[in-house]
Parts: sequence; C-alpha cells; structure tokens
Amino acid sequence: MAPERIYITGMGAVTPYGASVGRLWQGLLAGESGISDLDRFDLGGIACVKGGQIRDYTPPPHPLPQLDLATGFALGACTEALAQAGGGAAETGLVTASNFGALDEGERALAGEAPDTALAACAQVLPTRRLGAALGLEGPAVTLSLSCAASAAALAHAAALLRAGRAKRLLVAGYDALSRCAWSGLCSLRTMTRDRVRPFDLERSGTLFSEGACALVLERADVCAARGGEPLAELSGWATGNNGFHLTAPPPRAAGSAQVMRGAIACAGLTPDDIDHINAHGTATRPNDLTEAQAIHDIFGPRAEALPVTANKGALGHMLGAAGGIEAIASILSLRHGLIPPTANFATPDPEARVALVAGQPREAALRHVLSNSAGFGGCNAALLFTKV
Repeated sequence: MAPERIYITGMGAVTPYGASVGRLWQGLLAGESGISDLDRFDLGGIACVKGGQIRDYTPPPHPLPQLDLATGFALGACTEALAQAGGGAAETGLVTASNFGALDEGERALAGEAPDTALAACAQVLPTRRLGAALGLEGPAVTLSLSCAASAAALAHAAALLRAGRAKRLLVAGYDALSRCAWSGLCSLRTMTRDRVRPFDLERSGTLFSEGACALVLERADVCAARGGEPLAELSGWATGNNGFHLTAPPPRAAGSAQVMRGAIACAGLTPDDIDHINAHGTATRPNDLTEAQAIHDIFGPRAEALPVTANKGALGHMLGAAGGIEAIASILSLRHGLIPPTANFATPDPEARVALVAGQPREAALRHVLSNSAGFGGCNAALLFTKV
C-alpha cells in the first residue's frame, strides 16, 4: 500500500514586510529588503545594529491575559493559515518551532516590568501553550528547538506524525522575536555582516537576523478529501539529521546537508533528476554557502550548474526559528505561480560555488518538484520536498 499523501492546506506569515503571505510573496518577487535599523531595545555596546524588525503590527483578537512578542507574531500567522485551510480546531494539533520562545517576556520579568510567570514556565514552551489556548486547538502539542532548521524540522516531524496515524491534521508554527538578550547572543557568534546579506556572492561577508512567524496547516490526503479541503501542495518528502560537527561551522564535504537532501528525495520516491528548483538555506556566510553548494554538486552532478536556485535570506535576512517555514511557503508559492523569486543583493558569482542562482528578476519556470534546504547551528539539518497538486 502506498503511504498516505500529506497536503499543505493553509499558510500564514508575519515578516518584516507585513502580516500576510501575499505581502511576503510581493516582497520576495521584488527583491525588497526587510532589513532596517533596530530601535526596539537598547543597542549600547552592541556592534550589529541592523536586522529584520517588525513594525506597526497588531496581533489578532485573543482571550489571553498577556502576550509576548513571539506568540503575537505566531498568532497572526496561524490565524491566516487556519482561515485559508478551513475546517475546525477540534482535531487540529500543534507543532511549534523557535530558538528563543518567550525570551522577550522573560527579560521584562527580570527587569520587574512583567509578571514572573515567564520565568516560572519554560520560555520555549510558553508560546505553545498560549497559541493552543488562543486558537482552541485540541490535538497533540509538540515544541521543537533546533536552531535555524527548527521550522523545517517541525514540518518534517508533523508529516511523520500524520503518516504514522498519530494525528489527522496539524498546525505547524515557527516564530522568533528579537530582544536585547537574543541579539547580544547572536552578535557573539560573529556571523553577522555590516553590509547587505549576499547569498552565494563572492563579496558576501555574513548574515543578518530577522524576527517573524510562519504557519502551515498539514493534513492527510484522506482527511482533506473527506472535508472537501483544497490542497495547496503536497509535502512529498522530508528528512532531518544532526552531524554535531561544530557549533557554527558545517562539516567538511557537506556530509550533513547532502544526507538530508538525499533523504528527502528518496522519501518522495524520486530521483535528483526530478527536482526542478532548490530554495537554498543560503545564509551568506562563506562556510555555509560553500558547503551547501558542494552538497548540491554532490547530489545533482552536472545538473548543479543549471538547476535554478534562490536564497530568500538575501531579501528578508535570517528569520531564525521561522526561516525554514518561510522558505517552505516561498517554495509552495513558486510551485503554484511558476515563478522563482530572485536572490536579492547578488552581483558577483563565486567561482567556488558554481550554482545557478536566480538574480535580478523573477524567473518563470514550469515547476513540479521543489526542494527546500535548512541548516542550523550545532549541526541540525533538514530538507523538505514539495510537489505540485
């Protein structure tokens, strides 16, 4: 018997562009920058002052007595995704992904500016509890924290739960909010640039981090059909792994990235020749870009220099716990619209990378299968394969 197909039936996004999937797509197609000067918290003593800060955002109405920034972003994305998917919340479970959880509220509590409940509860778990309560979700709830690959890994975990019959329908949410503590820690990694984010560009000098949220509704094909739902795409393959090589550096010869890319393709029952486009992790750090490029060459061989690749972080920056999910949404939109967004800020090809980066303008393409890559600090890796329906 063929394994049960897993459909995406709803999507939502809150990004520095604005609070909707439509605004996300518009910004990516235009190569619009989501990076600006940070001004929400004190930057005294911190060298990095630019990032993707969300402004002029109001969360949807909710019954909660208090709401941290990250949960507020996630609530907006989840509300949009559930509205598009339709159906009720009674059998919907929740899988969340974040690096910092409710850290901004914990900071305020330490300063005496908020109740100490954020300190009494695990900061990572608090948004999951709040989202479930605000949305009235009654299914299983899981929280994952896997660095930059968190929301991609959450989508993979949700798909595995659905295929194993552990749930019928799951809402996956990835989110993070910037705060002084989070920003200080990110700056200490010394991966940030004072220039623009330039994935795969010869002149790249590092990444910049952003806040926001993504949400996707996943359900088994039989459940979707029984309620008359409309699938947006199929999550046909997925794989996760952890090579544990180094806190911030990838292993030599791209072993971790190549492993999950091969795994996702095999999970879908496809071959590398079936892949039409890659949405790259593309952080614009030299080690990551070259490692990912090496993995692409290892898997796709001579096709690697012609297979169209895009990297959304050039425009939006690195959205931390939401990054993989935002790039999954972009991959699905590319499938549905036959358009590949350009990689913002790309000017000079790196002869060591040799990938066919889409740059300058969106590219029209007949797409059937799109591979989305994610990698995280500490060696976390995830790959997702989306198929047109």
